[in-house]
Amino acid sequence: MPADVYLLILGDHLPDPGTGVAVDEAERLRGMVEQAVAAEQAGFTGVAIGEHHFTRYIVSAPEVVLGAVAARTSTLRLSTGVTLLAHRDPVRVAEELGMLDALSGGRAELIVARGVDAGADAVFGVAPQDLRTRFDEHLRLLLRLLTERDVDWDGRFRGRLSSVTTMPRPVQRPAPPVWVGSASAVSTDLAAELDLPLVLPSTLRDPAIYVDVLTRYRKALRANGFGPGRVALPSHLHVAKTTAEARERWRPHLSAYASFADRWRGDGHPIDVDELMAGPAVCGDPDEVAHRLNELAALLGLDAHLVIADIGGLPLPDVLDVIRLFGEHVLPRLTTAVPARP
Repeated sequence: MPADVYLLILGDHLPDPGTGVAVDEAERLRGMVEQAVAAEQAGFTGVAIGEHHFTRYIVSAPEVVLGAVAARTSTLRLSTGVTLLAHRDPVRVAEELGMLDALSGGRAELIVARGVDAGADAVFGVAPQDLRTRFDEHLRLLLRLLTERDVDWDGRFRGRLSSVTTMPRPVQRPAPPVWVGSASAVSTDLAAELDLPLVLPSTLRDPAIYVDVLTRYRKALRANGFGPGRVALPSHLHVAKTTAEARERWRPHLSAYASFADRWRGDGHPIDVDELMAGPAVCGDPDEVAHRLNELAALLGLDAHLVIADIGGLPLPDVLDVIRLFGEHVLPRLTTAVPARP
């Protein structure tokens, strides 16, 4: 069957480059819920909401937004995108995920990652040299809390636990899906060791750079006696009835977003919007968008696409148009993912 498709909302709060006006924060957050409702109606598999702190990405608690989405939907998978696990108490994360899974009837998921913002690390008291080991420890504890009762724990970063059972218990058994978000060798090796699916970073870089890390991930899974694993790729995307219309409408918004996000998601080179739209940022009519997503699925052996449509102050009506057009004319054209060659 074709790869699953999630709507990934990172939540940048930028002004419309045409008007210079940004909607207020409350309206911006409510608009994310409306996008998720439209995504379910359009046939998307799920929605993923990002977590950021102290920047113009304004969602600091994605679980709260997902709770609002759960109340308005019935089939949509509900994922964070990502949960910054090194900054969080894994006991609280397990409790929040259990709550969301119970409220949604078993639709909750989690993408966990270390994060890329040293400023947030400092505010949360996470020393740079501890980030990787802290993430590793928190992930191992989280998985136990989701699948076991009466957990005993004595780690370096999380205080001792004695016979702890988080409540409510998740509806899904043995646990809601937990994905690892990363393309580093350390994190992909950890995902392969724990037999967890992998989400590649939401960068504006050529996706072909991930071929080697995916080869490493799948080789490690086989060596550990596991199956082929699952892989998802985020893609910044815009679709319109014609390619010319898509490029004209998206150009100022992609340019504004790429400039804003360059320190986290760029490659350090000067921004060329035409190169982005011809490369990692998928833009065009439904045929072109479907063709390019199918090429990515074949190149990387993808099991899921994470579509990022809401960037750079694009007005909500335009974002909703993209979601609906994608559902009607792109989703039916997506083909079965072809496993990437070793």
